[in-house]
Formats: sequence, C-alpha cells, structure tokens
Amino acid sequence: MRVLQRNNKKKQTGIVHTQSKVHVSWQRRAFNIFNIVFLTATSVVCLLPLLHILALSFSSPFAASSGRVGVLPVDFTTEAYKYVVQNKEFWRAFGVTLVRLALGVPLTLVIIFITAYPLSKSEHKFKGRKFYTAFFMIPMLFSGGLVPEYMTYMRYGLIGNIWALILPGLVPISSIILLMNFMRDLPPELEEAASIDGAGPVRCLFHVILPLTVPAIATVALFCIVGHWNSWFDGILYMNHPEQYPLQSYLQTSILTYDSRTMTQKDVELMQTVSDQTSRAAQIFVATFPVLIVYPFFQKHFTKGLVMGSVKG
Repeated sequence: MRVLQRNNKKKQTGIVHTQSKVHVSWQRRAFNIFNIVFLTATSVVCLLPLLHILALSFSSPFAASSGRVGVLPVDFTTEAYKYVVQNKEFWRAFGVTLVRLALGVPLTLVIIFITAYPLSKSEHKFKGRKFYTAFFMIPMLFSGGLVPEYMTYMRYGLIGNIWALILPGLVPISSIILLMNFMRDLPPELEEAASIDGAGPVRCLFHVILPLTVPAIATVALFCIVGHWNSWFDGILYMNHPEQYPLQSYLQTSILTYDSRTMTQKDVELMQTVSDQTSRAAQIFVATFPVLIVYPFFQKHFTKGLVMGSVKG
C-alpha cells in the first residue's frame, strides 16, 4: 500500500525519472577520439609559432642567436620591447593603421548594410535585384588587373593618399552576401508590423533590422578589421614614402627586406642593444596583440553570424 502511494505521489509531482543508457557504437567513439586528437594537434600547431615569437621577444640576444629559445624565454629581458617603445617609425606606422581602421571600417560597414538590405528582398519587392546581384558578382570573379588599377588611382590623385588604402576595399562582395543571407532569414512579419505602426522604410531599417543583424555585423566588422590590419602590399604599392606606410607595410620592409629608408640613425643606435631576432619578434608580437585582444569580444557574435549568414540552398 505504501509503495503504491509513493508511486502515485511521484507521478503527481513529476519526479518519476527514467534512466536509459544510450548505446554508443565503437565507430562513434573512434570518431570522437579522432576529432579531439586532430583539433588539439591543430590548435597546438597554430599556437606554437606565436609562443615562439613571444619567447624570442623576451630572450637575450645571445640566446636567440644561438638557437636555444623554444616556447619559453631564455635569459629573460625586456630590452627588445624598450627598443619598440623608442622606435618612432614603428609607432608612426601604427598610427597610420589606426587612421585606416577609423576611416575604413565604419564606412565599409555602412555600405555593406545599406547594400545588403535591398538585395535581401524578393524580386517583386525590389525589381532590380537580379541586375544588381549580377553587377556585384562580376567584380568578385574578374579583376581589371594591377596595372589598370594603379593607373586609375594615379588618374584620380590617390597615390600617396590614405584613401588609396581604404577605397579599394570599401565594398567587399563576400561580406555583402553574408549579411544579405542573414537578413533573408529574418521574419518578414517584423517589418510588416512596424509598417502597420507607421514606421517608414528607413525607420524599419535602423530600428528593426539593425538590432537583429548585430551578430552578422560583428562578423563582417571582424573581417574588415583583420583585413585592414593585415594588409601590407597596397601600402607599399600606393604610398610614395615610408613615412606613409601602414604597420604591416612597415614591418615587411623593415623586418623582412631591411629597407634602409625606414631606418634612422637613432634606430641604428638602438639596434646595438638588441639583436635582429629579438627586435623583430617584439615588433611582430606588438603588431599582433591588438587583434588578439579584439577577437574574443567578437567571438560570440562571430560564430552565430557566420552560421546564420552562410550561403543556403
């Protein structure tokens, strides 16, 4: 009797638990183990070069030149970072890159947003959608070439101008497609409800669509930031003087090819206290550090926006 009462009480309170053991095949276990081992090995391979650069930057010149530095510093010292702090050319190039980001990223995001919105509509709502889609796809597949591009910038007086680093990448087609597909997945009833309440197209765009597309915009913003930060060839190609180089162009000329135009007499004196390896490692790590700091803040939105905004059939 007590057993029946206890069972009835459990059923009434919803405490009845059924324990079922899910059978996992050996193929599934092997696949999971392979995934864990493969992803761990890939992560280690990607992380080791960065740890080696960091260890070199904090090691003594003798330890670095003798090849004794692995992933941990040898004869710990901060002389290489003192050299970086006193290197005016490095910080001048750093400032050029910051200006490039401050101008290029917001303008690119605005153009991507206002371009992807009409392209996300159906043909009966936006009659020219197919034409503009083809118009944007052609430059994505074909290019006019480097020489015509350089002549165009020269014709418009952009050589030696910061806008030569910004305007070419102002309309990234892949990012427009990403944001366009993200907007397609948004419920159309939201805009219809806002229109019924009296909101116009512009108000719907900035008060309804914009808050919902934050994950995709964060993803696109990360692409823009990394693209501008890592770009180096356009700086060497379109800038007339080393003083106009962005950070990656400066690093390419001063570290990889040792362009004497970027070295001052004070830089030569400072280089006597550190070796080439330690100074290079410190500059590379300082140039990489801002992106490493920014990326975690975009991680959550980046993953969500990339999955939801991917191309779907």
